[in-house]
Amino acid sequence: MAHNDLTLGGLTPRDHAFYGLVWAGTTLTARVDQALTRRHDLPLSWFEVMLWLRSRSEPVAPSELGARTLLSRSQVSRVTDSLQARGLVERIPSPTDARSIRVALTDAGHRAFAEADATRREALAEVFDDRLDDEDIAALEAVWAKLKARPQE
Repeated sequence: MAHNDLTLGGLTPRDHAFYGLVWAGTTLTARVDQALTRRHDLPLSWFEVMLWLRSRSEPVAPSELGARTLLSRSQVSRVTDSLQARGLVERIPSPTDARSIRVALTDAGHRAFAEADATRREALAEVFDDRLDDEDIAALEAVWAKLKARPQE
């Protein structure tokens, strides 16, 4: 079966939709990871941490990175170590707790992120951006919002 053949026999529409999401996530993630690694020696997990750091105006606690990314606490620690070794992030003592640290992008990290983000966009252009119009994107946003919403307790 071809990688883009989503015909899985007698699946229900819900099962087919689920496996379609799995296929899309896996395929797009692999494409971006390959492009980032090849061009920047920057795995997608590193890029994801940099993305969250870039979106914050202040340094971030590692626990927040763990909560915001798809990475475990130990993965966040290893990624942060690797990014720091390359001079892309810095660890800063917390202003409120002497035992804690916060993480921030360095100037080199901001530049590396901008270059990597251009690569990410290029890698996704043909297989995502060029195929989906604004209505499709709005529909996906609605689906993601529903899937991410916490059930009422």
